[in-house]
Amino acid sequence: MTEIDPDVPVLVTGGSGYVASWIVRYLLEDGRTVRATVRDPKKPKGLDHLHKLSDEHPGRLTLHAADLLDQGSFAAAMDGCQLVIHTASPFLMGKLDDPQEQLVRPALEGTRNVLTSVNQTESVRRVVLTSSIVAIYGDNIDMRGKTCFTDADWNTTSTDSHQEYSYSKTVAEKEAWAMCGAQDRWDLVTVHPGLVFGPSLTTSSASGTMTTIGHFTDGSMTLGAPALEMGVVDVRDVARTHIAAAFTPTARGRYIATSGTVSLLDMGKILRSAFGKRRSFPNRELPKALVKIGGPATGMTRKFVDRNVGWPLRFDNSRTREELGVEFIAPETTVVDHFQQMIDDGQVKPR
Repeated sequence: MTEIDPDVPVLVTGGSGYVASWIVRYLLEDGRTVRATVRDPKKPKGLDHLHKLSDEHPGRLTLHAADLLDQGSFAAAMDGCQLVIHTASPFLMGKLDDPQEQLVRPALEGTRNVLTSVNQTESVRRVVLTSSIVAIYGDNIDMRGKTCFTDADWNTTSTDSHQEYSYSKTVAEKEAWAMCGAQDRWDLVTVHPGLVFGPSLTTSSASGTMTTIGHFTDGSMTLGAPALEMGVVDVRDVARTHIAAAFTPTARGRYIATSGTVSLLDMGKILRSAFGKRRSFPNRELPKALVKIGGPATGMTRKFVDRNVGWPLRFDNSRTREELGVEFIAPETTVVDHFQQMIDDGQVKPR
């Protein structure tokens, strides 16, 4: 049982990010006081949405400079907080020149740096860490022999040369559990979102969503889509899951945050139903052999195609629903809301 005083400031790391921005917003709307870390609170662009939230909730949101690789940089903002929601993590997709330096080291050392400050800050009682479902599984084929993945599963197949981002999230979470287990003052709860869709509070943050949704606008799936399934979730539900995990005294362990599994073809059908026929919305799945030939040109290695295309994917989110009381928004609503915002923001033409 970990009780968090609702009147004590909450620290949110990576506060300008896609998920973190919604966490900050909901905390403020719930009446909390929030300290959000960003790399540079004075930068002229990219923080407008946080400044707007600050204006709407006078005196309850402050921005603090901190960097994942700068040891001790989170200490000042953390001082006096009972709750730390650690969302900050490097996100890079596609071919990387040096995955160890670009992804793995920042994720691992960033977690160590934040939790070292937690160890040194007597007031902290709970850490909620943004992990990912990719710390639960590496490739869709890993579900072979299972009916679904649960919070008891761990990614054992990703490496720093295959599914590098998944590997970085896995090693970072394992380090967090190791550091938590080495002391008894604070507890750790981890949240594991699927691919996050839904409206963004800023156009400045990057996410895997934009890489995926981009395929429905750039014509790359005009001839058809790979038979690729993915666990998805609405960004608003991810934020609420973090907050429920933070303030539910009995919360424990790992919580899967997915609303369901959809394929790229499913997404094409959802978008076609809501926005009409477009050449960029696929209406059939491509043979796996063809995807394997063309995969490298679109950033998919042949190994990735072998281990993911054509394999089903399922997750058990029952603990999240039952213990945290989260009711997930349907994937159809999330995908439509996301695409509509892209239209509203001028990123996609209405027709």
